[in-house]
Amino acid sequence: KQIARKEYEKNNTYIIDPSEKNLQEFIKRFPFQATDAQQKSIATIISNFKSGQAMSRLLEGDVGSGKTAVAASTAYAVVTTTPKDRKFGNLQVAYMCPTEILATQHFESFIQYFSYLGIQVGLITGSGCRKFPSKLNPKGWTDISRTQLLKWVENGEIPILIGTHALIQKSVKFKHLAYVIIDEQHRFGLKQRASLVQKNKDGINMAPHLLSMTATPIPRTLALTIYGDLDLTLLDQMPHGRKPIITDIITPDQRQSVYEKIREELQAGRQAYVICPRIAEPDPDKEMAINAKSVKEESKRLKEKVFPEYEIGILHSKMKPAEKDKVMLDFKAGKIHILCATSVVEVGVNVPNATVIIIEGAERFGLAQLHQLRGRVIRSNHQAYCYVFAETKSDKTVDRLKALKTAKNGFELAEYDLKFRGAGELGGGKQWGVSDIAMEALQNIKMVEAARTEAQNIVNTDLQLTKYPQVKKELKERQKNITHWE
Repeated sequence: KQIARKEYEKNNTYIIDPSEKNLQEFIKRFPFQATDAQQKSIATIISNFKSGQAMSRLLEGDVGSGKTAVAASTAYAVVTTTPKDRKFGNLQVAYMCPTEILATQHFESFIQYFSYLGIQVGLITGSGCRKFPSKLNPKGWTDISRTQLLKWVENGEIPILIGTHALIQKSVKFKHLAYVIIDEQHRFGLKQRASLVQKNKDGINMAPHLLSMTATPIPRTLALTIYGDLDLTLLDQMPHGRKPIITDIITPDQRQSVYEKIREELQAGRQAYVICPRIAEPDPDKEMAINAKSVKEESKRLKEKVFPEYEIGILHSKMKPAEKDKVMLDFKAGKIHILCATSVVEVGVNVPNATVIIIEGAERFGLAQLHQLRGRVIRSNHQAYCYVFAETKSDKTVDRLKALKTAKNGFELAEYDLKFRGAGELGGGKQWGVSDIAMEALQNIKMVEAARTEAQNIVNTDLQLTKYPQVKKELKERQKNITHWE
């Protein structure tokens, strides 16, 4: 990873040195006060922009901690910078999202942030393309053809392009791509990053600065190992005025009283999520199959026996993208009152009106994942509630779940999970085939940092590893069987 990073940094990059006064004026226009953590993250990224080396950075922060505002502020610094060889125009930004609905949401957010500057914003997804502003309506966007959008992106007329993986297809060409923001793209690896390097008109390789963002809480040791080629920045503060979520661990005999509390929220005009471990098919874990609720069965039960007066929708990974988007848009619009879903909502749209979440079969999820799920309802200044239903009564399970109530943030929970459940639980599988000795090493932050520093020192002085033939041989062997950890 350090070698790949060094190879990337060997390319020329864009030096971006914005006016601090103008940048702060942009930040002040947000509908909330920027946190100290956001200001610090922005300053760190701007420092990278000025360095003359292509940035490779991971921004990690809880759901609702304001990563998009950091992305927008640093994008502002880029698109208000004029390329060296021109007296007008802007450097360009590409913002890649995991789903169409999230790309559309960010497109709308960026319109709000950048409209006063008259900066054009484009959207490209599998469903179509849009551009802001529209000639007919300067305050709104318009649908345009893919061919027209690509033409404007290639000649530099559209400085900000937001989209899904469609962004990195060969047909998408930029004039001055200076900054790439990647949202929750764990599988965006080194090869894709290399594909972003473009030749300018003089035939010189130009590498854009890269910011990856994730709301998945990752222990520092694992982040330094898995994302060893990225610098790490943490957003560890929530926006001002945001109330801490009230989390309760619920036993089976308390279920009915919880439903009454949820009904009170629904009657007040709020909405709710119900998260289930399964979709409908037989559970692979036979021992727990009886207690594991499924989305299809639970949504039916809730509609027939608990909340007949409310509209209940379902969402899971086996639905078609268009179906998922429709459900989420209906939920966002308030047409669906209760959304019964699998953990697919971990990466979802912003629904500030949803203030309650029930998580069924909580013992089946890692703490970091539970924390990320409950983050779905920390999207406004309304009081939010999370009810964690555990079917097992074992003291060990209940004690582990209690950490949800005491931990200050997702990073603390991720460290807890690494210590008590192992790295595989954080990754979503049982194990990565990591030995006990390696697991102990991963939990030793000083050892991991020392190993990373040593790797950096080696590639800084001997990129071809001529003095380290055994390391070079081992790397070649591993690359033959490499699997993507990103």
